[in-house]
Amino acid sequence: MLAKISAATLVGLESAQVEVEVDLADGLPSFVIVGLPDTAVQEARERVRAAIRNAGFVFPQKRVTVNLAPADVAKEGTGLDVAIAIGILVASGQLAAEGLEESLFLGELALEGALRHTNGMLPLVSNALRWGIRAAFVPETNGAEAAIISGLAVYPATHLRQLVLHLNGMEALARAQPPDAVDNDAVVYDVDLADVKGQEHAKRALEVACSGGHNVLFSGPPGTGKSLLAQAVSSILPPLSLEEAIEVSKIYSVCGLLQTDEPLVLKRPFRSPHHTVSHAGLVGGGRFPRPGEISQAHRGVLFLDEIPEFPTNLLDMLRQPLESGAVTISRASGSLTFPAQFLLIGAMNPCPCGWYGDPVRTCTCNPAVVTRYQRKLSGPLLDRIDIHVEVPRVEYDKLTEDRQGEPSADVRKRVMRARCVQQERFVALPFKTNAEIGPRHVREYCTLQPEAQNLMRTAMDRMHLTARSFHRVLKLARTIADMDDADTIAVQHLAEALQYRPKLNTN
Repeated sequence: MLAKISAATLVGLESAQVEVEVDLADGLPSFVIVGLPDTAVQEARERVRAAIRNAGFVFPQKRVTVNLAPADVAKEGTGLDVAIAIGILVASGQLAAEGLEESLFLGELALEGALRHTNGMLPLVSNALRWGIRAAFVPETNGAEAAIISGLAVYPATHLRQLVLHLNGMEALARAQPPDAVDNDAVVYDVDLADVKGQEHAKRALEVACSGGHNVLFSGPPGTGKSLLAQAVSSILPPLSLEEAIEVSKIYSVCGLLQTDEPLVLKRPFRSPHHTVSHAGLVGGGRFPRPGEISQAHRGVLFLDEIPEFPTNLLDMLRQPLESGAVTISRASGSLTFPAQFLLIGAMNPCPCGWYGDPVRTCTCNPAVVTRYQRKLSGPLLDRIDIHVEVPRVEYDKLTEDRQGEPSADVRKRVMRARCVQQERFVALPFKTNAEIGPRHVREYCTLQPEAQNLMRTAMDRMHLTARSFHRVLKLARTIADMDDADTIAVQHLAEALQYRPKLNTN
């Protein structure tokens, strides 16, 4: 007898429908899985065999052939276990086949028959409605995650026997309820901008960066608050929209970072990889490519502390994602594109000892060492960082004053107001922030007043700005003008944007 069951497999961050065909034939007992299965799928033979027996059913003593169609798409992971088991039970007559045509079965099986948590459940079910699927049966711990997809009936199960009893109409499973509406007021941030003493210039730079989506590089001696400033960025960024939250949750689900009790990510990601991170760990990779740190920071913040300590080849890999907001991983079997639209924040000391230019401590590095250290950041990478800020030592009076700094909530309101101006301006375009403006739109949206044009002409000559630098300065000035509710870029807006240009020695 032949049975057909619907399942899905991951292809990057998307899902591909898999039709699990199970055929039982006379002959010597065997169990074969075909259709480009990986090792984990091949091992499903032992898991499924034991789970069926331990759930109280009979594993057929026949020649069992399982085909995972389409055969030209590689199948990976353990999420096909349940579909294979259901197909065998249908083919052997232990489960009725009626009503299964519009059902999707996903999940890993334990040897005892329990349904185990499966990573990537949200992207696995994301295309189900388009395939004509109306109901999805998933492990209980994945229920809330899968229920995020509106219009899809999700039935979580704890055990294979419980699932079969439901399908046979003997014991109904409860339908999973979608998560509550996004409550951004309930989000708690670890660091508030008010926790940072002094550094008003750096705080202003962060507000500008978050208002327009611009990248930032902090430079200063140790202990001046660079890392604390970076950690406070998430608290002044606008809250995630529902669409953005689902995007981030998909990435977290595939990477196994999604919490069972929080199926929808509400807080913007903050990723801070160590400088020993590998190529695959940073940009993604593997035989079946998985998102790296830059994709896990999508819609959030990527913080690179001690950025000169990162290998130069790794830093240069950030250049494409910083321009396009995505990263493409190519393999012999094809290429996958992961989203990587993040706010880059780098922090560094001005020299190896950390005290170059400090008014109190004396730098022990010779000039050649300082130059070599600062050259670790290539010119093209620095060119893609719009805001360069020096973070000096904080004076004693600032550290000990009782006056509370401005809280993140107040700064976030101004940031959101500037973002709203940009969203209204770009409502018919595929981008939402000034940092994303392409060269063809710069002239249209970044209009300079006459005095600002004269300043820009002078800056081009004296600062030796490239075409990319020219456009980035204009986009940054456009953000500062938006923060002042100005229609055109005035000379003070451009002057502030120009003073954020890089000052490191890369020549």
